Amino acid sequence: MAGTISRLPDVGWMLRPLTGIPGVRHAVVVSEDGLRMGHDSAEGLTGEVSRIGVDEAESLAAACAALTVTSQSTVSLLFGDDAGVRQLMIESDSGFVLLTSAGQGASLGVATDTDADVGLVAQQMQLLVAKIGAHLSSQPREGHPTS
Repeated sequence: MAGTISRLPDVGWMLRPLTGIPGVRHAVVVSEDGLRMGHDSAEGLTGEVSRIGVDEAESLAAACAALTVTSQSTVSLLFGDDAGVRQLMIESDSGFVLLTSAGQGASLGVATDTDADVGLVAQQMQLLVAKIGAHLSSQPREGHPTS
């Protein structure tokens, strides 16, 4: 019996409240195995990366998933296997990247400018996850039946 591959729903439209916050540039939702579930960019951006397309968002999804797994491994080593990662923040010369759990098997990532209110962004990320967490969850893929 052959397995079926189901297409993940695109939840990019749900990210518009985040990309409307001053200083937020991009937002992406990723599955734990690095698949893009949706993305959005703020309107009227300028600079080197003014909008991210599907190809860039798919690469970003893989990178975010790798960061999420690495942070979980680090926390497990330091605090035990039951410790979970709530949020991850990367500060760069050009801005911030915030990652947070967005339901079972999914993460929400947001990129901001350096002058963004990251406290407000983190709070709005949590509110968004609370409102739409069920839509952002990625269920584990079914395995192939064994013979």
